[in-house]
Amino acid sequence: MKVAVFSTKAYDRRFLEAANTDHGHELVFFEPHLTSDTAILASDSPAVCAFVNDQLDENTLQALANQGTRLIALRSAGYNNVDLTAASKLGLTIVRVPAYSPYAVAEHTVGLILTLNRKIHRAYNRVREGNFSLDGLLGFDLHGRTVGIVGTGKIGVLVAQILKGFGCQLLAYDVHQNPECEALGAKYVKLPELFQASDIVTLHCPLTKDTYHLIDDQALAQMKQGVMLINTSRGALIDTNAVTEALKSRKIGYLGLDVYEKESDLFFEDLSEDVIQDDVFQRLLTFPNVLITGHQAFFTENALKNIAETTLSNITDIEQGNPCPNIVTPEQKIAA
Repeated sequence: MKVAVFSTKAYDRRFLEAANTDHGHELVFFEPHLTSDTAILASDSPAVCAFVNDQLDENTLQALANQGTRLIALRSAGYNNVDLTAASKLGLTIVRVPAYSPYAVAEHTVGLILTLNRKIHRAYNRVREGNFSLDGLLGFDLHGRTVGIVGTGKIGVLVAQILKGFGCQLLAYDVHQNPECEALGAKYVKLPELFQASDIVTLHCPLTKDTYHLIDDQALAQMKQGVMLINTSRGALIDTNAVTEALKSRKIGYLGLDVYEKESDLFFEDLSEDVIQDDVFQRLLTFPNVLITGHQAFFTENALKNIAETTLSNITDIEQGNPCPNIVTPEQKIAA
């Protein structure tokens, strides 16, 4: 099957081509994001492969359907960027990669926690400049601290497992309680209680209409003074303006982000020679207690290999009429 692959970087091509030796699809790679304007690039492709910041709204889906595309293969777990209702009406099949490497994201999450706490990034720069002063680098023991984990799917459970090893007290919140998390000693509580009791709050839930701006003024008001907030899930879980105000008031003592609600114009690109026009993002960068990485939590060899293999297996299953366990439907969107 001919597949138009959008938002392609060199590493995407490397892993997809390696995995394709077992499938034999015709992969055509495009660097631009998929939008209604760039959909024309897939004009003769029955399948399209898209990534997290591609815009799969109704207009884009209509353009693809009009050109003969019938399959959209997401090389990501999340699908909040897809209008699933429109896709269903247009007869488009959507498949995803539900789990590529939860270890990668969980480990990156804990890396952000450790780096922010012990200010490793600041210490690294100081030492390179010959400054060995410890002033301003004071941290705290993770042992005995209370961590609130919002979302206890595969990634959330692994974060709990790692932090249990540090001797943390674990609180959890999810609409569906996970026995694996409870077995680690995590206590499920309501969200306000988790916010009130946690020294660290880390987000691992999907982005839905119910979780959009989950962290807003009201949620922040319930948190401890000086709380550490971590987000490696989806950017729009956080109201960035509210968080900025909480940083200014020192309600938030530490902020670690691997995602940002308006990241589509920034992340995965080299903008080092450009003037970034997003004033909210630029304001975040001015805080000494903020650490931002560019949506790289997933970025390990293991994850990229799994993403490529699952993506191409999904396409092969659909092409051959085999059952595919990774199809996404509008009902899943509601339940997610």
